[in-house]
This record gives sequence, structure tokens and C-alpha cells, in this order.
Amino acid sequence: MALRAATAAAPAPAARGLRALLSTFSPSFPFNTPSKQVEKPPPAEPSTNLFVSGLSKRTTSEGLREAFVKHGEVVHARVVTDRVSGYSKGFGFVRYATLEDAEAGIKGMDGQFLDGWVIFAEYARPRPPPPSMQNNNTTPGYGNYNSSPYGSQ
Repeated sequence: MALRAATAAAPAPAARGLRALLSTFSPSFPFNTPSKQVEKPPPAEPSTNLFVSGLSKRTTSEGLREAFVKHGEVVHARVVTDRVSGYSKGFGFVRYATLEDAEAGIKGMDGQFLDGWVIFAEYARPRPPPPSMQNNNTTPGYGNYNSSPYGSQ
């Protein structure tokens, strides 16, 4: 009985030392995570087109439209689907008639449940322009249809 009380009162120095050695909170840990913060891109400018992420595989374009029409006049709603399976890729776009309706759609649907999943709504960013094909890609093949397939001749 006295032996149990003695071992319970004194912590084991080896266990505490091992815990300190393996703890990621220890400043002596050799693999500390970098302190550099990842910068978020600036928020998209307000537009009538919304990007909706976090959609279920079972969500359809009509289901997306029905969920967002409660907050304003929806012009178009589209769930992006996989070509092979036909299931949702987990995101889509909703276009409202006015900026006010789009703002109400974000406020009303961001963080809400749709088909059992939490969805996120934000203003859509414009698609970047495709790379120019004017003499900047001289590698034959690989989608460059402006050059000879056998190199420069």
C-alpha cells in the first residue's frame, strides 16, 4: 500500500521527458511548423454570379435553384458534374438578377445545410484568360497546334 502511494505521488521523470521530447509545442522540437502564414486571396468583387462549394454528390441543378430562389430571382443555377459518373463535383454556380439578390443569397445560404451537407456561398471570381498561343509555347505536340510536330524545320 505504501509503495502504491509513493509511486502515485512522484511522477515518472522518463515519461515526462519523453513527452516533452515528442511534443510539437516544445521549442526544442526539431520539426516545428513554419510560422509563415498563408495569405488568403483578396475577396472577389461583388457580382450577380455566386460560387457555391460543399455540395453533396446528389445535389442537382434544380435542387440548387430551389434552395437559392428563396433569397431572390435566380436567373441560372448549375451544378458542375463529373462527365463519367454524372455526380456533382461538389461545387456549382448561381446567377441572380441583381446584386442585391446575390448579396441576400450569400447571407441566407452561406453555412447552411443542403442535402445534408454544409454549403458555402461567395461571389464568383472571374475566370483567368487562357494562355496565349503566340510563339510562347514552342514545344511541339502537347496541345501546341501552331508548330510542326517534328520540331523547327
